Amino acid sequence: MSSSHHNNGITQTVRALKGVGELRGELLENFGIVTLYDLLTHFPRRYLDRTRIAKIADIEIGKDVTAIGQVIAFRAYQGRYQRFVLVIRDESGELKCIWFRGAHYLKNTFKMGEWLAVHGKVKFYKGMQMSHPDYDRLTESKQGLNTRKIIPLYRSTAELDTAGLDSRAMRRLMWKALEENSASIEENLPERLIKKYKLLSRRAAIDKIHFPDSEDQLNAAIRRLKFEELFYLELMIGLRKLKVKNLTKGIQFESIGEKTRALLANLPFELTDAQKKVIKEIWQDMNSARPMNRLLHGDVGSGKTIVSIAVMLIAVENGYQSALMAPTEILAEQHYLSLKQFLADFGISIELVIGGQKKSEREKITKKIASGEANIIIGTHALFQEKIKFEKLGLIIVDEQHKFGVMQRAKLRRKGINPDVLVMTATPIPRTLALTVYGDLDVSLLDQKPGNRIPIKSVIRYQDKREEIYRYVREQVDLGRQAYIIFPLVEESEKMDLQAATESYETLKYGVYHGLNIALLHGRMKGDEKDKIMSSFKSGYYKILIATTVVEVGVDVANASIMVIEHAERFGLTQLHQLRGRIGRGSEQSYCIFIAHKPLNQLARKRLQTLERTTDGFEIAEVDLKLRGPGEFFGIRQHGMPKLKIADLSEDYNILEIARKEAFSLLQEDSTLNTPKNQMVRLFFDQYYEDSFRLSKVA
Repeated sequence: MSSSHHNNGITQTVRALKGVGELRGELLENFGIVTLYDLLTHFPRRYLDRTRIAKIADIEIGKDVTAIGQVIAFRAYQGRYQRFVLVIRDESGELKCIWFRGAHYLKNTFKMGEWLAVHGKVKFYKGMQMSHPDYDRLTESKQGLNTRKIIPLYRSTAELDTAGLDSRAMRRLMWKALEENSASIEENLPERLIKKYKLLSRRAAIDKIHFPDSEDQLNAAIRRLKFEELFYLELMIGLRKLKVKNLTKGIQFESIGEKTRALLANLPFELTDAQKKVIKEIWQDMNSARPMNRLLHGDVGSGKTIVSIAVMLIAVENGYQSALMAPTEILAEQHYLSLKQFLADFGISIELVIGGQKKSEREKITKKIASGEANIIIGTHALFQEKIKFEKLGLIIVDEQHKFGVMQRAKLRRKGINPDVLVMTATPIPRTLALTVYGDLDVSLLDQKPGNRIPIKSVIRYQDKREEIYRYVREQVDLGRQAYIIFPLVEESEKMDLQAATESYETLKYGVYHGLNIALLHGRMKGDEKDKIMSSFKSGYYKILIATTVVEVGVDVANASIMVIEHAERFGLTQLHQLRGRIGRGSEQSYCIFIAHKPLNQLARKRLQTLERTTDGFEIAEVDLKLRGPGEFFGIRQHGMPKLKIADLSEDYNILEIARKEAFSLLQEDSTLNTPKNQMVRLFFDQYYEDSFRLSKVA
């Protein structure tokens, strides 16, 4: 495409383009298209292949086709059934086109004798006809901007459509923008990468993604642009990682003390090889002078708790305080009780900071933390509060990391002087997210379950089998087992959900479970009330626990071997996997029964079938990422991640891996991107990624 050189390139505003006035300019800006660069990187959402043109006489009924003909008649019909009918003819026959909307607008659109290309599905009704076809005006040469090509279709909104900025107008703007500015599209990848991976030039890729001449050309353009986007994303992550490593001096923990050794030597169970390996990796970080920035991810039940206790004890024995932050009070309390139990004989002072504490009690705890008397502090986000000052905070552990944002982690970090940070999650992270969202963290993996675990058997049943299922649970409980029955609790319908759980509890208590000790547990209860119920369930007093999702994480009862999940179709995949992980912790075969309500939509069916098929959290995470997309999987918005325009984290793992390798090796030889040959990479990064980079540096 030719170029006129009198502009200042693709950085000028989109209003500089002919055909974009004030109103359109404003609408485009609201849509996120401010500059010509934004316009040119507003990629098509899909394409129509119109390279094959049919003769009218050869058209097959029921097929999608493109036909070209001359307008020989048109007419708008008013009255009860408004419609607009137009007839075109080619050398082989005639085709009727009919529109049932916008007749008054269309009647001034066409001219007799002009050439049109129409595209759509052909039906037979008193002759061949096409309803609401897409159409293109052709010049005398029968060559239209939009015909005999692969046609791009763009995302739009009702506002844009009303202002005449539909897909077609967008194509015209795009054509114009490229015609006038393609010369100012500069290369932003190093020459050697373009050669090595046989990539199109940037100018060609942007040109051909909008106006490809063939499918191969289109695929080459897409590949180039995905690579570029992922390369810059990984460059940002690499720079972030370097910053943490180079600029800050952290704490160097000197040794593993007596107490830690005694704790690990006298555990009532054998550590798995994965646990030993992970403790070693974390210790190497703690022992180095750089601040630790590590992610520990392991499936439900892989034993993260004992790992976190051991490393907190290491910090305490080296004279520092440790803080563990959990997303909910029930989970914070659970950690607190575990620590108390494991560290009972070691003379370690452990404190709990949660929302509902009495003022006097909170003041006493705050004093202990500030004076350094408290060694290990467990809490919810109450730990961020101004009032809480640590004497010497050396290690921070964040549990269920995805429930906290970057800013919250940073706040806690500022309470110490470059403390070591370990973030933990029981939601296995798909490979692509481990390389992107968490790409600046070193990753430790707990991919082994303790040896005595028998895989849980899971089944889907429909609500008509409920009575039968509840009777089965009764039989199992009479044999000495314990069971969970879980009800959904969703914010939008919280009141009704809670009512349903409470009513079912009453019905079951006086019905099929008459004479058994059963309890109801939900998030609205006071902390000590929840604790009492939980510990009575743990000790075996309660046989059945009817609960909302408060048991999702961290509650361990070895004798509980059955879980029934009501309305399973209302839960997310990861959440169901987490819930199921509460059972299967003893030596008995465990069963999880998903009760679903018909009709099931396709998405819900897919979720449940995945869980029926596998208990492997990593496989489940990959499926979840595909079903939900990365933005939802972990609120990526809060991670300072730029929004991807063309790459797809659930599909482009192979490109991502190569892009990461190349970005990291570039940084290895030129960590500031200051050498002349990387100048353009630096410039492009500063212009388009600096904002995201700044936001993410807070972490």
